[in-house]
Amino acid sequence: MTVTSNQSRSSDPVFVVVQLSGGNDFMNTVIPYGDPFYYDFRKTVDVSEEIVLGIDDHFGFHPALAPFKKIWDSGDMAIIPGIGYPVPDRSHFRSMDIWHTAEPTKIIAEGWLGRVIRELDPGKNNVCTGVSFGQGLPRAMYLMGTPAISVSQLEGYGLLTSLSGQRQRKALNAFQRMYVPEEIDEASMVMNHIGQTGIDAMTGADMLAVAPERYSSTIEYGQDALSQSLRGIAQVHLADLGTRVFYAQLPGFDTHGAQITTQSGLLENLSNSVTDFFDDLKEHDAADNVVMMIFTEFGRRIRDNGNGTDHGSGGGAFLIGHRVNGGMYAEYPSLDPSEHLSGDLKFNNDFRMLYSTIVDDWFGIDPAPVVNGTFEKFTGMLQPVGA
Repeated sequence: MTVTSNQSRSSDPVFVVVQLSGGNDFMNTVIPYGDPFYYDFRKTVDVSEEIVLGIDDHFGFHPALAPFKKIWDSGDMAIIPGIGYPVPDRSHFRSMDIWHTAEPTKIIAEGWLGRVIRELDPGKNNVCTGVSFGQGLPRAMYLMGTPAISVSQLEGYGLLTSLSGQRQRKALNAFQRMYVPEEIDEASMVMNHIGQTGIDAMTGADMLAVAPERYSSTIEYGQDALSQSLRGIAQVHLADLGTRVFYAQLPGFDTHGAQITTQSGLLENLSNSVTDFFDDLKEHDAADNVVMMIFTEFGRRIRDNGNGTDHGSGGGAFLIGHRVNGGMYAEYPSLDPSEHLSGDLKFNNDFRMLYSTIVDDWFGIDPAPVVNGTFEKFTGMLQPVGA
């Protein structure tokens, strides 16, 4: 099989998404410790002022986010508080669908990153323009007719790798004949899509197989799933296969109970793995054109439930990278009871504002068709590559 990568230039912008699944409690991530209402409403899951990693006299990071504090201090992190959408939905599945499709009023299948990938590679010349690490392709990257690859683990990734020698070759030949029939008579759109998906999988497996072989690093990533996903992303990025959009996930943030220990462990996992990733890229002089977005489907309720927090709204997101102009963008939602939204933080910023900023200022793509409308951008958040 012939493999064509249509490799991108090293200056082309690359985007990495890390999804925090379950609804991360933003109030205990970037903590409004200078607001007395915080301690009024957080009686059992509060983070004491003495251990908050302050960024000013009002806000600070959870103590498990010490590596993030260093990124913040370097000026490479943007914090977007109060991010969400009108009429918040507190269902994990529906809210995540909204974030993935950029469509809060109706159910659609097309993902916003699938549209980005289509614009970046309209000729479908590189099946690895978009690569997700984890179980299954996230809806954000799905768009019928637009290729994107899903990888659970890079080492050993491929088709029928449990077979060897002649048996594997025979199986792969049969697999290829199944997806590339000699004659196709009026095949349906669905069957064409299934066939193309199989061809893309075969091509992607061949392309990605070279990434571990080309990789060498002094960075010792953790053995947890997110660290290994980000290590895989680093391998693919450094292999220069032309991948422009990456995706990884960290689950477990549905902290109705045992929140103190659960969230602390997850945030430590997040900050360590993200720091290792960027340190890896910097070691290889390959970080300048990479920006990472970290998001969650919604925040948690303002008042704790005695052992955790329940589904809420008005969450938060992060943008990290050398090309990010650091700072807190927009106002943190008020904790004053008169400003609550049914016991939740109000959203101050539509998430499609952040998407529009990334699509336009980072990729140079018209954001309206990607995010299903025209939204104000965050001015000055991103420096284009080469600027």
